[in-house]
Amino acid sequence: MVRLQRGRRRGTSGEDVQPAAEEAAGVAVDDPVDEPGDEPAEEADEELEDDLEEDPTIDVEDDAGSGAVDEPEPTTPAGSSVRDLGAARGRFSLRSWTPLLLFQTTHPKQAVLTALCVGGVAVLTGRSAKEVGVIVCTVLVGQAILGWHNDVVDRRKDQDNQVAGKPVADGRLDAGTVWYAIIAAFWVLLPLAVTTGITAGCIYMGSVAVGMLGNVLFRTGFLSWWSWAVSFAMLPAYLSYGGWGGQALGNPPETSITVLAALLGIGIHFLRSVWGLVADHAEGWTYLPLKLGMKIGATRLLMLSTLYTVVIVVLLGVFGVRDGLSR
Repeated sequence: MVRLQRGRRRGTSGEDVQPAAEEAAGVAVDDPVDEPGDEPAEEADEELEDDLEEDPTIDVEDDAGSGAVDEPEPTTPAGSSVRDLGAARGRFSLRSWTPLLLFQTTHPKQAVLTALCVGGVAVLTGRSAKEVGVIVCTVLVGQAILGWHNDVVDRRKDQDNQVAGKPVADGRLDAGTVWYAIIAAFWVLLPLAVTTGITAGCIYMGSVAVGMLGNVLFRTGFLSWWSWAVSFAMLPAYLSYGGWGGQALGNPPETSITVLAALLGIGIHFLRSVWGLVADHAEGWTYLPLKLGMKIGATRLLMLSTLYTVVIVVLLGVFGVRDGLSR
C-alpha cells in the first residue's frame, strides 16, 4: 500500500506532478491525460486532494483493491533453483566430503586405541620396528572395516533414534559407498596381514570376520558378548604366531593370556554399550549390559565396567611378565 504524504504539487498546466517519494520507491504512475469524458475521474482526483490536505496519512489502494503494490519476484539463474544452489554449496562443504565421512564412520577412537595397544604388546614381546609398523597398520585397517560394517548394519536404528555423528544414518554418506570401502579395504588388509606370516594373517582375518558376524548375530540378546570375547582372544595368537615374511611360523600363545584377552573383550563390550543403552532399549534389545544398566543404573555400570577392564589389563601385564606371550 502506498502512503501519500503532504506536499503534492500541481504543475502549471493543471496536471499533477509525481512526488519525489513515489519516484524513489520505483512506483510508476501514468501521467493523466485530458480526454473527453474524464470529468468524473477529475472530480474524484480533486476530492482526493482535498482529503489529503485534511489528512496527509490517508491510504490509497491499488487498482485491484488489495492495498499492496506487487513487487517483482526474485529470480534465480536459468535452469537452477534455490535448492539446487544450496546443494551445489553442500557438495563443496568439508562436512560432506566423502573421505572425511568415511574416516568418521571407522569409529576412529576405538580403531586407533586398539591398534596402538596391539602394537605396544608387539613392542614388549621384542618384535622389530618394521613388524610393529605392519601390525599397527593391519589392526587399523581391520578396525576400520568393523566400524564401517557396524554403521551400515545400524543405519535404521541410528535413524530412528537420531544418533549424532552417523553419516550413513543422516544421509550424508551412501551405504553403497561404505560397502565399496569395505571391499577395497579387504584387499588392503589381506597382504598386510600375511606379511607377518600366513598363519598369523589368517588368524587376524578370522578375528575380523568374527567381529562382522557379531554385528548381525546374537547382538541384541544375552550372548551379545560372544564376538567380542572370541575376536579379542584371537589377538594373542595373531602376535605369537607372527614373524617377518609370509613363511614365518611362531608358537601358540599362553592359555592364560588368551583367556584374559577374551575377558578384556567382554569388558570393552560393556564399556562401549553404556553410551547406547537408551537407543538399544527403545529398539527392544535385551543384551546383558542393558539388563545390568536397568538394574544398577548407567553410571554405576560405567564405573564397574571401567574397574573390571582395568583389573583385566593389570592381570594381562602380570601374566605376561610371568609367562610371556608364547609357550
